[in-house]
This record gives sequence, C-alpha cells and structure tokens, in this order.
Amino acid sequence: MARTIFMGSAPTLRSAHRGIDVRNIILGCVQPGENPTTFGDALRRLTERATYLYVDGSRYWFSPQPTVARLARDREEQYLLDLTEVDEEIVRRLREDSARGARGDFHAVHVAPADSSQIPEEPEARLVILSPAYPYSPKTEQDLARSKVSEYLASRGQSARRYRNSLVFLAADQARLEELRPAVAQYLAWRSIESEAEQLNLDAFQTNQARTRHKSADETVEARLNETYCWLLIPTQHEKLGAPELVAQRIGGGEEHLAVRAAKKLKADGQLNTDYGPTALRLELDRVPLWRGDHVSVRQLWEDFAQYLYLPRLRDADVLLAAVQKGAADLAWEQETFAYAERYEEEPALTGEPTLSGVGAGGGGRYVGLRAGQHTSVTLSGLVVRPEAARRQLETERREQEAEGVAGASGSRATGGAGPGAGGPASPPADVTTASKLEGGAVVGSPVLRRFHGSVRLDSKRLARDAGIIAEEIVQHLVRQAELQQGGSVNVTLEIQATLPSGASDDLVRTVTENCRTLKFEEASFEEE
Repeated sequence: MARTIFMGSAPTLRSAHRGIDVRNIILGCVQPGENPTTFGDALRRLTERATYLYVDGSRYWFSPQPTVARLARDREEQYLLDLTEVDEEIVRRLREDSARGARGDFHAVHVAPADSSQIPEEPEARLVILSPAYPYSPKTEQDLARSKVSEYLASRGQSARRYRNSLVFLAADQARLEELRPAVAQYLAWRSIESEAEQLNLDAFQTNQARTRHKSADETVEARLNETYCWLLIPTQHEKLGAPELVAQRIGGGEEHLAVRAAKKLKADGQLNTDYGPTALRLELDRVPLWRGDHVSVRQLWEDFAQYLYLPRLRDADVLLAAVQKGAADLAWEQETFAYAERYEEEPALTGEPTLSGVGAGGGGRYVGLRAGQHTSVTLSGLVVRPEAARRQLETERREQEAEGVAGASGSRATGGAGPGAGGPASPPADVTTASKLEGGAVVGSPVLRRFHGSVRLDSKRLARDAGIIAEEIVQHLVRQAELQQGGSVNVTLEIQATLPSGASDDLVRTVTENCRTLKFEEASFEEE
C-alpha cells in the first residue's frame, strides 16, 4: 500500500493538486477475491503511524518533510505513560456535562468526588459519577467501583452516612475505559500541537492538519465517553432484615446527557420515583410497618424513605407530599389509603370535658384538622393517620354533634314555655336571645334541614369537566356529612334529554340503546314527539 501511494503521488508532489485519491489507492492494492474494506483500515493505521505520509481529505502523498503525526504520536505515548492528565480531562468533560444543567430527574449530580465528605448528607436523590480511577467490571465480584461505592455509603467524612437511599452511582466500564484513555491521549496531543503551531513553525497545511485532527479526536472522545460510562450501581435491600447489596444495571448509549439517560433507566426499572401513588404508600406503611402508633408524621416518612434501602427511592419531598395529598383526597381512603391531620393534641386526663377515648396514639387526644376523602393542603409537619383511628374520631365527633343537637333542641323548648307571674309568657334570659350554632351548621331553635335537592343544566360538550367540578364542590361535601349520620345517603341521578329535529338515524338508535342497556340505565327510549 505504501508503494502504491508513493508511485501514484510522486509525480504530483510539486503540483497544486497533490496526492492520489483513496479509491485509486485501493484499486492499486486489491487483488481479485480480496475485501476492499481491509485495505481501508490498513490505510487508516498507516496514516496514524507513518512519519512522511500526508493526508488532505481523501488524497494521500509522501513528502520529504516529516508530518506532525509523528510528533502527535510521541506526545500521545507520553500521556499514556502517566494517566493523570488523561483522567483529569475525562473528569473535566463529565463536570462540563453536569454544569450545563443536565441533571435529569436528580436533585444534584456529583462528579468524581475526592472523598466521601464531598457528597452532601441530604435526602434528595443524587447521582454520583465515579472517577475513571474506579471502573466497574461485570466479570468480577470485587472491583474498584464497588469498593469505592461501599466507602461512600458507609460514611461522610468521619461520621456515618444517614441518607443512603438517596444515592445512586454511575461508573465506567473497565474494558471500554481502555479504549477511551488512548482516544483522550490522542486528543490532548493534537490539542497541544495546535496551540503550539507558531512555536513549532508549522506551515499552513500542517496547521490545518492539526486543527482537523484535533476536532476529529474531540468527537471521538465524546462518543466513547458516553459509551464508557454505562454502569449504574444501585444500593438495594430487598427485605428489612436483609443484607444491603449493589445492583448493576447497564444504561443504553445515545446522545443524551449521562444523568438524563441514568434517570430514565432508573425510572423505567422503578428505582427512582418522580410520581408515587398513595396506594403504594399505604402498602409500605403496613408492610414495614412505618406507622408510629396510630399515625406518623410526614417529615418522619420522608426521613424513612431517604434512609432505608428497602424502601422506594423518591426524587424529593414533593413526591411524598403529592402522594399524601392524593391519599387524603381518595374517597376509598378507609380501604386503600389513609387520612391526614395537621397535628395531634393530647387532652388532659382529668377535666370536666368529655374526651375522645381511644383516639390517637395515646388514647386521650384529638387530631386537629383531620381530613379524609377530601382535598387538603399537605405539609411536612402534618400527620398521616391510620384509617381506623380517623374513623374512630369521626364517629365520636358525629355522636357528640348529635348529642349537642338534641340538647340544644330541648333547651329551646324549655325556654319557650309559660313562666311564673301574671300568666303571660316569661321573658327569655339574655343569653338565649342569640342562637348558638351547632358544629354541623344547624342553629339551635331553628328548623333542622334534613334533605337537599339540586339540579343544574350542564354543557353537553364539556360534560366531563362540569360533572367533575360538581362532584368535587357539591357531592363530596354532602357525602362526607351523610357518612357521619346514621341512615344518611346521597343519590345522584343523571337525566339526558336530546332534541333531533331531523330525526335519529338507525345507527344512532342502535348504538345509544345498546350502550344504555350495558350501562344499566333504569329508563331510556327514543320517542316520535
């Protein structure tokens, strides 16, 4: 191949259009039956190693002047003798990638921490990208990456690490790292030659060659870097009393940032939750269990999820708050989720006032701001309440409310009778002239409102939206009040009336009739008038 290039390019050495085209080179080398691609690879290797071979696009030629390729190769070998600068360049690129805001769904990304103290002790989910000095090898059980991860999980500086479930690690593949480092060394070599073009007295062609090779090496490093950092090391504990372990998961390649690809892989495998369901939260509350008596504070739950490896990994506290809010608003809260309260207040054991026996953790307190089956705002200072405890308090409040209503009605009748004196009605005491309100909204002495009826015309084009608003703003409040009263109930009936001046088609009649039958309409029919 070298002879072909020499013989083909020698006549063009002094011309403006020097060299021989790559197609003519292969044509001059390939014998019948040989694969041309083999010669293409050989030409690339020859270009990298030959001292006097020049390349410009697809044209090759030999010259009496040595090329800068030899100088680049010498510098590349020097970089590979001491990998310090090579690894520093890899870390620099990783940090640049993170600094561009490419965190994915992680709260933060920490690149190549020098020691465990550089990883903050915070409960939000974080990605730690290990230094290239600690690669991962799937063929061995003990490698540098696993040892370093164990060190980071065990402590932060001189103290034990608390929020272990907030950390996930990304490591380089050991085999691919052996391909990445030579590419980085080549990049550093060409970068240094381009920056020293004036000191090296390079001509215009050599300067352009250094610039082109520098750019090509940079693109090669970027591509190999994404392929090299492909192992997620996920701290996991399958059972509460089980041993912690590291699960290795390979992430696919692509042009996306490393943290973005890592987050997508974790979310797909259920290892990172950006949206957590209230029923799943209830399962964990009962399975572990996470209850502290009849309730547990939301802040304590967040601490638990950030600490214990056998619990799901949540991105941040907002994910937990959203789950608690959805659970408190669920109409099936007794069976599937839980209730929510602002706080729990202990009541003195010896008072003249009635207490809520059996409610709460101590049996003598009351949940303030108790919400069940309705939307409410949720904070970390609030409480997640067991459905049984919430139901006990709601039932007690209902009985107290009914007792107050009976007592108020009896007092009203007593003050309305004839009093002593000249046969006329006695004047009511001053404190009875102002009616006092019951907790349920009824006024003492006023008629008790026992039924509600309402009708509204809905926009047929926005039926789902309007019906949802009515269910949330009207029906939900009636249902909650009815549940607190024996024999209470709420019935909702949907009535549909349609006028079709041109008549209904056969398809419409058949479709609507069949659907009404399937949906168990009590009455449904088409009429002529």
